[in-house]
Amino acid sequence: MSDSMESVNRSSGRETLLLSDHDENVIKYYLPKNEIVADMADFFSVFSDATRVKILSSLCITEMCVTDLCAMLGERQSTVSHQLAFLRSLRLVKTRRIGKIIRYSLASPYVMKVLELGTKFLGY
Repeated sequence: MSDSMESVNRSSGRETLLLSDHDENVIKYYLPKNEIVADMADFFSVFSDATRVKILSSLCITEMCVTDLCAMLGERQSTVSHQLAFLRSLRLVKTRRIGKIIRYSLASPYVMKVLELGTKFLGY
């Protein structure tokens, strides 16, 4: 590495960037704010749990109640209910009451789009 690339900006105490000042300013302007980044990290963490992905995938097809989801996924009612509550708290699923039955569905078509893009990215 050249001496100029390893030099330290004496006024700020940081390493000199290889970007131009213009590029640095553009990147800083468009870089999401910390709050947005935290919300995005929370959103994408939803997809790190296989049960949640199966629930969301099922709800891409049709709305379902907890009993139907348990039967389809082979999971216990407590597991499915817990995951649905989590998904609902992040506004990824919504509910609709029909008598005593609560049916779940995707809150936004963007959830399905994220799942589609994930499978395409993985080559499925």
